[in-house]
Amino acid sequence: MRRILQERARATRRSLLEAAACLFAQQGYASTSVNDISARSGRTSGSVYFHYASKEGIAQAVVREGFATWPSLVPRYDDPSVPPLERLVALSYDIARALAEDSLTRAGARLWAERHTINANLPDPFVLWTTAVTRLLAQARAGGCLAAGVRPAATARTLVRAFYGFCTLTEALEGSHALTGRLADWWQLTLPALQRDPRTDQAPTLPAAATPPVDNRPPPPAPAAEGRMLTVRTTEHGTNRPATNPAGTAGDRGPAGCGRT
Repeated sequence: MRRILQERARATRRSLLEAAACLFAQQGYASTSVNDISARSGRTSGSVYFHYASKEGIAQAVVREGFATWPSLVPRYDDPSVPPLERLVALSYDIARALAEDSLTRAGARLWAERHTINANLPDPFVLWTTAVTRLLAQARAGGCLAAGVRPAATARTLVRAFYGFCTLTEALEGSHALTGRLADWWQLTLPALQRDPRTDQAPTLPAAATPPVDNRPPPPAPAAEGRMLTVRTTEHGTNRPATNPAGTAGDRGPAGCGRT
């Protein structure tokens, strides 16, 4: 019986959290009341206050659950079968997609932007994200893939802040649907600064054609070169994704697992 009650309590908390996230993402913190959350979730106001002491407590939980902990980061950046810079690119697409589509993440981002209007300390949403990027850059350096002079911790802080600003401004100017489609532009500019020698080893490229493929045949093999190139690709049709094969399937790699063709 106790286990059943615990499961019900968890389900209630989750439904309240998701209802609050939808409202916070749509209309902001100040314009959302506990009664709104109650009505959206189908629960009573008493149930809201039983699980969360205040609206501020709900806001803290939304940021913590959907924005500050990034539960999908760990399995993505911990896979040793995928080269670290590829995981970094794949990670950015995961985050951009969550910022565009996931209600908890979007609510957390809006609450963070409105944090000065909330009478509570919100969790820092960038700690785990920065730690993940630092670790990936350190692994790239250990594998001989990182440019000389790139310091993992300092570079990770700069990348995370610049990337988040890029996502925020892209959404403000073009809408959230444009985020993943603009990432190729971001990496085209940023990745060469991270790579050991982008002129001959792993330089990012974009395809000249923006039309969808006419069949499923694999592309012709790349011409022989001194090094392999890590490629960032995009299309203007459908969902944009990195060409870095984030799933970790087998493929060619450059020196010390720096990248795949």
